[in-house]
Amino acid sequence: MVSRNTIFSAVPVRARTRILLLLLLLATIASCASLPPNIEREPSFAMRDTEPTQLGAWLAPYRDDHPGKSGFYLLTTGLDAYAARVILADSAERSIDAQYYLWHGDLVGNLLIDALLQAADRGVRVRLLLDDMALDSDKDAGVAAINTHPNIEVRVFNPFERKSGRWMQFLTRFDDVSRRMHNKSFTADNQATIVGGRNIGNEYFEADPNLDFADLDVLAVGPVVQQVSESFDLYWNSATSYPVSTLIPHKVSEQELAEMGRELDELVESQRDSAYRQALINSDLVERLKNETFEFEWGEAAVLVDDPAKVTADREQTDLHLVTQLRSYSDQISSELVIFSPYFVPGREGVERLRALRQRGVRVRILTNSLAASDVAIVHAGYAKYRRYLLRDGVELYEIDKTLTREQRRADSGYAGSSSASLHAKSFVLDRERLFIGSLNLDPRSVVENTEIGVMIESPDIATAMSDWFDANIEEIAFRLSLEEDARGEEIIVWHRQTESGSERYTTEPNTSFWRRFGVGFMSLLPIEHLL
Repeated sequence: MVSRNTIFSAVPVRARTRILLLLLLLATIASCASLPPNIEREPSFAMRDTEPTQLGAWLAPYRDDHPGKSGFYLLTTGLDAYAARVILADSAERSIDAQYYLWHGDLVGNLLIDALLQAADRGVRVRLLLDDMALDSDKDAGVAAINTHPNIEVRVFNPFERKSGRWMQFLTRFDDVSRRMHNKSFTADNQATIVGGRNIGNEYFEADPNLDFADLDVLAVGPVVQQVSESFDLYWNSATSYPVSTLIPHKVSEQELAEMGRELDELVESQRDSAYRQALINSDLVERLKNETFEFEWGEAAVLVDDPAKVTADREQTDLHLVTQLRSYSDQISSELVIFSPYFVPGREGVERLRALRQRGVRVRILTNSLAASDVAIVHAGYAKYRRYLLRDGVELYEIDKTLTREQRRADSGYAGSSSASLHAKSFVLDRERLFIGSLNLDPRSVVENTEIGVMIESPDIATAMSDWFDANIEEIAFRLSLEEDARGEEIIVWHRQTESGSERYTTEPNTSFWRRFGVGFMSLLPIEHLL
């Protein structure tokens, strides 16, 4: 066997010297780059006694009719999901707490920032907690500008050091910076909250004509809101959350503030008569509120959330993990499990758990992205290697068909979203009695690396409605996978699709090129599943 030393000795001395110098330079840079002391972080907590607020008064009759229960309204379309956030921001009188993995600087992102600024202008305390993955030097000035408002504080979770490049830190601090906060919540006055799979950006709210994600959030009220607020406080006061004023050295000048304010005002004004704003005004949620036909579904609920210490703790410390809490529910499944997961990499342990369910007679159905619909091909590579095992065990696999037109998807609007080319919802339906809605993908990155949040809802009405929707629509929006024998007697995967002209059958990944399939096949050989 050829050793590393033998290979290295074969390198010319001059080249060897350059390599050693480069390694020494990287080590030196890594040792010099460090985060500032996180000592200016003042703890703060969700506001209590907010029943007298506008939201509290609106919800009072609901609380009286459903004592001790939480209310839920599923936000199945991007328009409803955006409108709900704006309504909460506009209604807030005391506090807004928002926690997100991604907050893009696009139309939707800027309009929601404007809504937060308007709330802050009214005296509302705004706490904005962002993961640092999507922030960079180009966005730091904008974040710092928002943070200058006396009623707004921005904190950044598990940040990159600002004095050296990000790619360098991926080399020198990979074990730290690769673990992210994937949580998503938006809470107003500690009275109403939105939890689910949507980040803040055009593609999540039907504002991008070229890219739409089918996603799912839940608007919740009642005792469950307090649980979300407690989770937010845990992250906000974590040693891993850095105030922007501590982290970002950029000091925003008065001229910069004025220019940013002018640009934001111009953007908002340009949207007053836009098609998107008109669509929002006519959204189902807004119409229901106007016509006073809006109703919550009521039931018990529990917030399941990773401890923020997960990103700094040993990966084997599973008592910090959301999935440890989730397993107590999955162990109780007796008849049916429906999974919506855009990134589905079950691993051997996941395959074994699904096999155990099948052996108990539980029907298991999974909807995920096809290769054509997936926006992360390398994750699909991790999923593809497990399809045969799952199908052999009797798990029913479905993959979203990207070729549907916007009009077709809008006609089939439901819990997988409307007019969307790629699934992004993360939800599980258990025995048509419970459902989980949150940010958790069923892949190693969500399970082990990142932090996540979700709500387990005890509501046979909502759970049954989601399962019934799956029954009625799945054949029209997705490929059904099966195992068959080809002419040579070899086992192959076949994709089946029902269309208006009849059934279609594919023996390779539908709507993909040879090179895309080849690339995924190559990536499946790489030993990186734990990072997917």
